Amino acid sequence: VQLVESGGGSVQTGGSLRLTCTAVGLTFEGGNQGWYRETPGNEFELVSSIAPDGSRWYADSVQGRFTISRDNAKNTLYLQLNSLKAEDTAMYYCANDNGGDVYWGQGTQVTVS
Repeated sequence: VQLVESGGGSVQTGGSLRLTCTAVGLTFEGGNQGWYRETPGNEFELVSSIAPDGSRWYADSVQGRFTISRDNAKNTLYLQLNSLKAEDTAMYYCANDNGGDVYWGQGTQVTVS
């Protein structure tokens, strides 16, 4: 089982990125997925999550700027990051929780300057 992330990079303040997380060996359908981040100061937080019914949750710090989505047919999770700020600089991780095991991606770095 693997969650493979991509899409990170270095952008200027106000820029955008789209993070992608593709599942290999498991299906997203029926599970909860989330995007987490770890800041340079080692703060770890849930950024956004999406439930099996498609309902979404966002941290206050990203509400209105980030959008989570999922394509069950492609077993792929996305996070659209808009209006990026320096404080969004972090390693971003995707995770899948199917009620039993929790799987994590390897992380993708987002740097905003």
